[in-house]
Amino acid sequence: MSDLIDFRTMKTKHKRLFRIGSVLVLLAATVCLSLPYYARQALIHWMPVIDDAEIFHRDTVRCDPADTWHWPLAGNYNRYRLSPEDSAYLDELETVSFLVIRHDSILFEDYRNGWNDTLTSNIYSATKTIVGLLAGIAADEGYIHSIDDPVSEYIPEYVKGKQADVTIRDLLTMSGGMDWDESYASLFSVTTHGYYGNDLYELVTRLEVNEEPGVQYSYRSGETQLLAFVIEAAVGKTLSQYAEEKLWRPMQAERDAYWLLDKEGGDEKAFCCFHTTARDVARFGRLMLRRGDWNGRRLVSEKYIGEAMRPAGYLKDQWGKDTLDYYGFQTWIMRYHGQVNPYMRGMLGQYVFVVPEKDAIVVRLGRKRSDIYRRELTTDIIRYMDIAMKILGE
Repeated sequence: MSDLIDFRTMKTKHKRLFRIGSVLVLLAATVCLSLPYYARQALIHWMPVIDDAEIFHRDTVRCDPADTWHWPLAGNYNRYRLSPEDSAYLDELETVSFLVIRHDSILFEDYRNGWNDTLTSNIYSATKTIVGLLAGIAADEGYIHSIDDPVSEYIPEYVKGKQADVTIRDLLTMSGGMDWDESYASLFSVTTHGYYGNDLYELVTRLEVNEEPGVQYSYRSGETQLLAFVIEAAVGKTLSQYAEEKLWRPMQAERDAYWLLDKEGGDEKAFCCFHTTARDVARFGRLMLRRGDWNGRRLVSEKYIGEAMRPAGYLKDQWGKDTLDYYGFQTWIMRYHGQVNPYMRGMLGQYVFVVPEKDAIVVRLGRKRSDIYRRELTTDIIRYMDIAMKILGE
């Protein structure tokens, strides 16, 4: 008889727990459905990853199979052996690709964690440098009359308050004063909205300018996105179309690249989301190293690319104390043991370093980066350069 009572008691408890669980699930579903679209997507996918091409709609930036240029292999290709400590460091930050190119030949090439030379990675904010190059091409071709033009000349609605004072140069140098919170970790940040949302144009054009433009550098992805809209308005083509026509095919890329969109048929996520291989992203490094020339064909004027790779020293740095000495036109500049090296930089440690002193390019792609800073540099940047210098010393 007591067993029967225990059974009935357990059954009653289970029913109660089931009802409570059902209510909680219903409440969670209701809360989720009440969230904005971008927040729901962020909860589904959580933190960004380098192999996110299948998550979003995308445009293809097509190569020309009939006109490709392949990186030759150096005579001593991959003879260098990483030290156990350096190899462990690459693994610690989940490196998938590490390339060192010298004199236009691949000297060292290392793929890890199941990666290879055919897989594309989101290069995240390294994409910004591509947008900066496209702005230069549009200016060279006269579509952009001057980089000192106000943004409103190309986007007429960008005139609210201090928006009217923002120039294209301000966007190129991240000094446009936009009210943009650079945070991927926050569910409701504007950066999360930009990455997971479906309304990029409305998002960036309606944001207020809350600082005086052209005075102080402050890293804001939204300013790159606005710059992309300026380019599209000027040239009358999508960013993917213009990149394919003016960079990807002229640089004789080996493989198609992909540019993620905010929705089907929508806008390119210009601030973050170009997908390509390690070998093909190195082409941007070669273009910078050759100061806009590609095998005798001028893709970007030497004047523009020279300014792009030079710090905008008339601005204050991000701390507001010193002269800006590490950022040009959507391009980072690193001082490393007496070298001045322009480079592309993405948030999970996607780097393309240009080393003019060594006639070299270094590419690192991976899933993590260091969170420890030495001024504007994360410490992994320095470590990768240390590794590359050992390889180049061979």
